[in-house]
Amino acid sequence: MRPKALVLYGYGINCDYETQYAFERAGAVAVRVHINELINGDHRLAEYQILALPGGFSFADDIGAGKVFANKFKYNLEEQLQEFVSNDKLVIGICNGFQTMVKMGILPGLNGDYSTQLTTVTFNDSGRFEDRWVYLTVLDSTCIFTKGIERLYLPVRHGEGKFIPKDENTLRGLYQNKQIVLKYCDAEGDIYAGYPWNPNGSVDAIAGICDETGRIFGLMPHPEACLFRTNHPRWTREQLPEEGLGLQIFKNAVSYFK
Repeated sequence: MRPKALVLYGYGINCDYETQYAFERAGAVAVRVHINELINGDHRLAEYQILALPGGFSFADDIGAGKVFANKFKYNLEEQLQEFVSNDKLVIGICNGFQTMVKMGILPGLNGDYSTQLTTVTFNDSGRFEDRWVYLTVLDSTCIFTKGIERLYLPVRHGEGKFIPKDENTLRGLYQNKQIVLKYCDAEGDIYAGYPWNPNGSVDAIAGICDETGRIFGLMPHPEACLFRTNHPRWTREQLPEEGLGLQIFKNAVSYFK
């Protein structure tokens, strides 16, 4: 039986079609649902196995990227969301979706707390919008979405991508629980490389994290934008597999339910 993925859209989210297609190509039944359809009761999270918060610029990043959308979701759908994450289901947030998740408190979910904000994603150190492809190293983590993946090369496109934990205890907890999933690196895999390899100045070059169970995952780069070799910026100059590197993230999510 194919798992059902709810791909959220509305109010400036603009990567919903690509995310829906990625899940469908990976083998899921993917449905685009406007957040108002959830709030009005036309759909319920319980009907789905996967929740995806795609990239974009919800509410034009007013007062901070993802903040308004996070509040709209949290204060209208908190009970459904907490029920969803407490069950054996998956959540992925990409770019604006990741910003929304950390500001809702659904990530990092330390000690099973999915409502308290302990991290943020804020303005790039460069002081400008960054639109480039980045190398990523995949750490040994609990994350279900990145099983079997060692390196990634994906695009980023954001003005507020700098990941910052609340304090040293929070950062230590992320390391101890193996919740740090992705780090920016250079072409040789050096995570200590500076700008532009780390495009936003994230603490410890962190590009993606998960909760303690590995079922809830947020990242700034866009895996849905790398599904075919022709998505790769050097596809005419390099020998590449037909399948883009980003697709495996969605395949791992679907395989979880098989």
